[in-house]
Amino acid sequence: MKKFWKWKNKMVTNQENPMQTEERTLYLNGTIAEESWFDDDVTPQLFKEELMAGSGNITVWINSPGGDCVAAAQIYNMLMDYPHDVTVKIDGIAASAASVIAMAGTKVLMSPVSMLMIHNPMTVAMGDTVEMQKAIEMLGSVKDSIINAYEIKTGLSRAKLSHLMDAETWMDAGKAVELGFADGIMNRSEAAEDMEPPAVSMLYSKANVINSLMDKIAAKCAIPQKPDVQEVTGRSVDELQAALNAIKNFM
Repeated sequence: MKKFWKWKNKMVTNQENPMQTEERTLYLNGTIAEESWFDDDVTPQLFKEELMAGSGNITVWINSPGGDCVAAAQIYNMLMDYPHDVTVKIDGIAASAASVIAMAGTKVLMSPVSMLMIHNPMTVAMGDTVEMQKAIEMLGSVKDSIINAYEIKTGLSRAKLSHLMDAETWMDAGKAVELGFADGIMNRSEAAEDMEPPAVSMLYSKANVINSLMDKIAAKCAIPQKPDVQEVTGRSVDELQAALNAIKNFM
């Protein structure tokens, strides 16, 4: 297991209160889970334990071209369930699966020179026309789940978000704020101390998928819809289980 996240905690003094408080910062740098979390129970549990090990507000710095959709969905859900404010700061790039994680922020801020990208999930599948149709249906389900996260943050219609994903939309900080994916632009003085350039290539459309899906992906790669949005129905886990090759990377 290769960790793609790092915590840094330090004590700071509040100007209004002489007492020191702990400032927690989470850094997400590079590919989100080079090895998929869909059949991994240990790594997600480790991430959750570290997240819940402290208290108070946290800052999440993101500089990532994307990665595993299962890991992204689980991290998103964990951050959404965190009982304190989560400030997301995009320093460089938040593309593909990394953009999903960014949507968990109570507040999302972007560097003036950073980029955010959203697009459709991808996979590689083998088999006859029946298997190909099942792969198409699974990709549709994953896309619906990802749209849930974007819709909750932006308030845009599902149709609008779907069109943006179809077009592989790149947004600078200003456009991301305009569309609701971000809440503001960081000042020049704000910069991550421990961020490094993502150790991956810039080929965001590469489908790097080799494993077969199991029924647990339906539960692990899921983001709840807004309460007033009717859930998509009509496909059971059993129908999706048969012969799909993995959506190991949502890129």
